[in-house]
Amino acid sequence: MALDVYVGSLTRYYVGDWERALDKTGRKRGATSSGMTAGTGADSKSDRERIRTAVLAWREALAASLGTHLDEPLLWEEAADVPWFLGRLGWRGLGALVLWAAYAEQPQLNRPDAVTETWDDDPALVRSNDDGFRSRYSHLVRNVELWLPHPFDFTFEGEDVDGRRILFGSSTTLRRQLGELNEATWNMTPDEMSALSSRRAPTGNLLEPAARQAMAVMTWAVRHAVNHRLPMKLDY
Repeated sequence: MALDVYVGSLTRYYVGDWERALDKTGRKRGATSSGMTAGTGADSKSDRERIRTAVLAWREALAASLGTHLDEPLLWEEAADVPWFLGRLGWRGLGALVLWAAYAEQPQLNRPDAVTETWDDDPALVRSNDDGFRSRYSHLVRNVELWLPHPFDFTFEGEDVDGRRILFGSSTTLRRQLGELNEATWNMTPDEMSALSSRRAPTGNLLEPAARQAMAVMTWAVRHAVNHRLPMKLDY
C-alpha cells in the first residue's frame, strides 16, 4: 500500500481535487501540482460546497473540544482552490524515520541496520511512546496522521472529518522537531535535503538511507504546511 503526505485544504482533499503520487506517471517527487484526478472529484459545485461546509463544522467542533488548550483560534484557509502539495513517502520511509527518531532518544538501545514491516513494535519506539516518557520527537513517533497549522506542543486523539479516530499533531511543532532531529544526527543542509527530497526512494531495507530520504520529504512537506498555513495529512 502506497503512502503519501498531502498538504492542502481538507476540502480539496475530500473533494478529490488533487492527484496521488502514483496517479501521474513521471511526476517529479516533491513537485507542486494543481490537477484534478479523474473520477475522484465532486460532481458539482453543490457537492463541493457541501464538503466544505462539513469540514468547517468539523473544525469548529474540534476547536470547541480543545477549548482552553488552544491559545488562538483554530483557523486556516479551507477552500477547494488553495495550493496543494504532495510528497511520496512510503511506509518503509516513514517507518525508518520514526525509528531513527526513537533510537536518537533511546541511545542505550542498539539501532538496527534495517527497517522491517513490524517496525511499529520496535522496542525503542515502544519506549518513546511509554506513558510518562517525554519524547523530543512526539509529533513524529506517536503515529500522528494529521498535523494542523497551529502552534501547540501536545498530540491528541480525535475524530477526523470522515469520523475515523486518529492522532493529531501540530505542523509547527513537527517542523521544529524534525529540525532538531536533523541537527542531532545527520546535520543535512537545506540544499542537501531539497535535492534529496526529489530523488527516488532508495531500494532495499537499510534503515539510514530510507530515514534520510523520508526526512527530506517530510521536511519539504512541513515547510509548505507552515509557510502556507495548511493542514498536512498522511494519505494511504
